[in-house]
Amino acid sequence: MFNHIMLGTNDIERSKRFYDAVLGVLGAGEPIRNQAASGHNRLFYRHEGNTFCVSEPINNEPATGANGGTIGFKCGSPEQVKQFHDVAVAHGGTSIEEPPGLRTGKAGSLYLSYVRDPDGNKLCALFRPKA
Repeated sequence: MFNHIMLGTNDIERSKRFYDAVLGVLGAGEPIRNQAASGHNRLFYRHEGNTFCVSEPINNEPATGANGGTIGFKCGSPEQVKQFHDVAVAHGGTSIEEPPGLRTGKAGSLYLSYVRDPDGNKLCALFRPKA
């Protein structure tokens, strides 16, 4: 369904340091750097057929986190969920909601962690155990 997800940043180099570390936990390598025709800088992280992008806003307005929006990253284990969280916090992210761990409900059991990146975007690390 999705081709890519793009978030705005107010500091492309700060975002690169953050996402290099955090997405490195998931196995993503160096991003492709790109400059839009408008002169704005962008980073494209490609991994397992997916693309995650970070860009300076092309409208020259400040980047802001979407209120109510969350970008979820699929992890391979409960330990990777915790590592994603801890690496994010160590690289300028902010831990939010409950500590990383198991959540159970009507939809089943999930291992989750939530952080905000340095620009305020809400990120989720998620592992769904097989039933």
